[in-house]
Amino acid sequence: MPRNTGTQIFDPQGNNRTGTHLSTNIVIIVNGNPIGAIQKMTITESRTLKMIDEVGTDGHIDSAPTASTDYAIDCDRVRFNRMRVAEAFGRGFIHLKSQRIPFDIEIHDRFADADPGNAIVTTIQNCWMENISYNYAADNFIISDNLKMKAEDIFSVFSGSNNVVGPFNARGEPIIINPFEQEADRGVYRGSLDQSGLLNAFLEG
Repeated sequence: MPRNTGTQIFDPQGNNRTGTHLSTNIVIIVNGNPIGAIQKMTITESRTLKMIDEVGTDGHIDSAPTASTDYAIDCDRVRFNRMRVAEAFGRGFIHLKSQRIPFDIEIHDRFADADPGNAIVTTIQNCWMENISYNYAADNFIISDNLKMKAEDIFSVFSGSNNVVGPFNARGEPIIINPFEQEADRGVYRGSLDQSGLLNAFLEG
């Protein structure tokens, strides 16, 4: 491993290894059905932050979120098997105006091993379709649908109900564990900021 960073290049026996996370074993599921022909799916989690300044100090003295986290999903899918993108996501319509109820998306990331039970399952909860677009072009006959969505919540679990991040990283180094952050990460809370003791949180470690 490199001397300065400790990045693992070989396995514990000194053999070559692949540590780069690939997307070839990821399955996207809606209502128990895998979604095929997806070319790209981008998930963006964002929230606004406020930097606190004061007169007489050249620099920020504090910072805090000012709003809840927003979740945006952007998906490109080749129109395949006569299904447009909304129909492929298990909806009984093809046009945006027709959506009446939200739906959940599950992403099964089977990077650990071949056992489907040893997967990181990310649930994107209560998705609403925000934009559907498609293009008919003379220079490319393949039709691709683009679907943009907004969701209420996102959380991930490993092997059924466990937290994805444990007390140690892959190199065996300790990680700071906060129970509120871990419970929010696996969907017990919508967020971690509404739990008690926030102002004293820096004392927990």
